[in-house]
Amino acid sequence: MSVPDEGEVVTYEVRGKVAVVTMNRPKFRNAQNSVMTYALDAAFQHAVEDPEVSAIVLAGNGDHFSAGHDIGTVGRDHHVSYDNKAVMWWDHVDREGGDQRFAREMEVYLGMCRRWRELPKPTIAMVHGACIAGGLMLSWVCDLIVASDDAFFADPVVRMGIPGVEYFAHPWVLGVRGAKEILFTGDRFTAQRAYEWGMVSRVVPREDLEATAMDLADRIATMPQFGLALTKKAVNQCEDLMGVRAGMDSVFGLHHFAHAHNAEIGKGPLGGMDATAMKRGAAAAMKKAGEE
Repeated sequence: MSVPDEGEVVTYEVRGKVAVVTMNRPKFRNAQNSVMTYALDAAFQHAVEDPEVSAIVLAGNGDHFSAGHDIGTVGRDHHVSYDNKAVMWWDHVDREGGDQRFAREMEVYLGMCRRWRELPKPTIAMVHGACIAGGLMLSWVCDLIVASDDAFFADPVVRMGIPGVEYFAHPWVLGVRGAKEILFTGDRFTAQRAYEWGMVSRVVPREDLEATAMDLADRIATMPQFGLALTKKAVNQCEDLMGVRAGMDSVFGLHHFAHAHNAEIGKGPLGGMDATAMKRGAAAAMKKAGEE
């Protein structure tokens, strides 16, 4: 099965000392397929290797930052083999069952997010509109998040019977209570709520989003590049000592146990859910919340 050519699914430009990496599947709310994943990786690598770039901004073209992992567009390419970059496991295509799913998600979800978290240059997610599930992962790997006041966030994966997305940073970026609330309910939460929980660095009007994110990136880019890299590594190491890496490894196992359970009871690895069913579930939850 071939994958349609959608053109440039990630764009790259340099403004002064800042690289701007933009997801470019606006028709699909920047849903992240493997083509986009590896295009993002190539853009990040290009920015890291450019000595003139000192900071990186990650953005989304169109009305939304990212609707998450691609589980239903014409460009879904889970069946295609790509050259592994995270290289935490073998290629998935010729494997079967849980071996196949574990291998793919170790590479394109957990592995790539860990790879991007460790980029030696500061990264800022510039978030507007939807930032859902896999979109959360893309924002969480960034060092700072600047959000517009119309941005909204959610991890509705528990509706599949699965304990959250693969890059399970929830307790560290939201706190334990916040993590449990958004996971237990699957509800959307606002940029202001994310700011109160400490997940978001700035909340600004939509029309000020780009200027605010770029101003912050420009200020960061004036600092010594090597000093920034060491400082980022220092904070990440402290976060790892707080259990981030070990926690993610543990939850990744639970995540795949849930996939296997769903398959064993005949609902398929996603618990019988697809993009349409997930959207319908979110709409029903919002309606119920509005009635209460």
